Order: sequence, then C-alpha cells, then structure tokens
Amino acid sequence: MAQSSVFQIRTEDAPKLPAPVSTSGAVGWMRQNLFSSIGNTVLTLIGLYLAWLLLAPLVQFALIDAVWTGEDRQACLAPEGSGEHVGACWAFVRAYFPQFIYGRYPAEEVWRVNIVYALFALLLIPLAIPKVPFKRLNAALFLVVFPIVAYFLLTGLVVGGEVVLPIVETRIWGGLLVTLVIAVTGITASLPLGILLALGRRSQLPIVKMFSVIFIEFWRGVPLITVLFMSSVMLPLFLPDGMTFDRLLRVLIGVTLFSAAYMAEVVRGGLQAIPKGQYEGAMALGLGFWQMMRLIILPQALKMVIPGIVNTFIGLFKDTTLVLIVGMFDLLGQIQSAFSDPTWATPVTGHTGYLFASMIFFTFCFGMSRYSIYMENLLHTGHKR
Repeated sequence: MAQSSVFQIRTEDAPKLPAPVSTSGAVGWMRQNLFSSIGNTVLTLIGLYLAWLLLAPLVQFALIDAVWTGEDRQACLAPEGSGEHVGACWAFVRAYFPQFIYGRYPAEEVWRVNIVYALFALLLIPLAIPKVPFKRLNAALFLVVFPIVAYFLLTGLVVGGEVVLPIVETRIWGGLLVTLVIAVTGITASLPLGILLALGRRSQLPIVKMFSVIFIEFWRGVPLITVLFMSSVMLPLFLPDGMTFDRLLRVLIGVTLFSAAYMAEVVRGGLQAIPKGQYEGAMALGLGFWQMMRLIILPQALKMVIPGIVNTFIGLFKDTTLVLIVGMFDLLGQIQSAFSDPTWATPVTGHTGYLFASMIFFTFCFGMSRYSIYMENLLHTGHKR
C-alpha cells in the first residue's frame, strides 16, 4: 500500500513568541553576567556580601539615624548617657546650604547667580541632545554669548559711571559657584587648546613642534598645586608695579594650561591611531591641511579618544578642590570652613559635610561618565565588539 504525505502551506506569518524569561530581561542579564558559571556565582555572592558590609552602615548613618531638622548642634547630639548613636546631621547642611552653593555672595544679589545657573542648563541640555535642531546657533550661544553674559552678571556692570549691576568681587565668591566656574572654563578652553597642541606636536615645522613639545612636557612635569601656587603667589612678583590680575583669573589660566597639556596627549593618541591611508586619501582628494583635519582626521581621532577626553574632564572637575591652597573657597573649601562654627560643632558634622560634598561630586562625575558612554555608542560605526 503506497504511503501518502500531507503538506500544509502556511499563508500567514507565524505569531512572534516572547523570548524565554531565562534569556531576556533582568533574569536573563543576571544569568549571563552574574551567574553564568560556578566561579562567577561565587564571585557575585562575595561581591554582594562586601557591598552589604559597606552600604548597610552608610544607609544607617545617612538615612535611618539621620537628623533632618534643628536649629543648632543640640539637635545632632545624642542624649548624654543614652548610648544612642546619631547619624548624619542634615540640619547642618540645610543651615549652610546657601553658602555651599553661593559662598559669601551677597544675599540680595543671589538672583544673578541663579540666572547664570539657569542659562547654563538651558543651553547645555539641548546642546548635549543630538536630535535637538539648531546645533550651530546653540553652540554659538553657549560658547560665545553665555560667557559674556555670565561674566557681567556675576561680576557686575558699570556703564558711563552709572552702576547697572553692583560689583561683586571674586574674593567673596565660593561654594559650588567657584567649582563650576573653574571646571566649565577649564573644560571649555582646554579642549581646543589641547587639539592645537596635539597637532603642533605632530607638525613637520620644527619650531611649532619644538614649542608644542616644550609646552606639553613642562606643564605635565609640574604638579597642579605648584601651578596654582605660582599663578597666585609668584606671578605678581614678576609683573610691573601697579599691574595685577584677579586671583580667580590667574587660577583659571593656570588650570586651563595645565589641563590642555594632558588633553594634547590624549588627542595625540587618537591622531596616531588613524591609519596612514586616511591621510593619503584626503591628500588625493586635494584637501588642504586644515580641511583634512577638520573633515576627516579629527572627527575620527576625537571619536576614538572620547573615554580619555572625558577622563581628563572628570579629573579636572575634581582637581578644582585644590584652589583652597590659594585662598579660594570652592564647594569643598566652603564646607570645611563651616566646620569651625561652634553652633554646629558635633562629632558627626564633619562626616556629614564630606558626605554631602561626595554626593555632589559623584553626581557631576557620574553624569559625565554616562554621557560619554552614550556618545560612544551613538558614534561607533560597527567596528567595535
């Protein structure tokens, strides 16, 4: 008896079934990255145990046992003989919060600082989002117009002998204001200067190359503390009588030149990683040097060294705390100066202040780190694994 076969022809696509729970979502990620083998499982459990040992006391101190309200140190002291432990004294942070943000900036003029903060955020956020249009206009406003407006808002404005905005000397600035001014100025100015130095170090012109090498090696061989000390204390000794620079301006120049030297080496690493064929192809198209760099070489080189560039930015942001040695009170310096107030002198005041400073610095540094990862993923061309 002959066998007959029955065939069924599907006329519609089969319904798409969800992936197994064990291979997708949070469960799949944990199976693949944390519990993929016996060794990884053991290391994961050890890591969780160490995290518990470190984080549990921190949460206990910062949140559970914390004091949130109070008028003076009595609120952050445990009753004598009670054996209780008092956590973070956030009442101290609330009392000094304006000084941590503005320093000794006059209270009646704080609105000017708030406008600068708002303009900075309104211009930076759309500039950082790739899909927002009018990028050139946005960049021009952020890099050209905003610094001028911020300068006059923060320092004051006098027109024809008439005071439009009262003058506020930089010596009474402090807190987060000084930290952001130094960090943003150093980051914005050191990147283009570092690119020029990197190009100069690879130049075929002996004088340009020699100048770039000397500049880079000199600034890389001197600690930032020495740079700040020299710019603030020693530089006025070499100036003619009657000539002086604002102390904040001297710090900004020193930090920018110091950071530019490190930035130049990061960019030079990207330039050296570009294949020789890219240069030859650009020259075969008849492009000049600056056209070749602007259109072909630099976009590829900068994309390759995004981690190094952001790493330099993060280091610069944290190094702003060193300006305390020249008498400028940045965020950390302002917090440390508040410890001398006997009104809030408690055993936990210092711990709370440093915890608050670490939270602020971590927020900014972590934000820069995550944004650099986002830009790497956005700009990669499929050649990385």
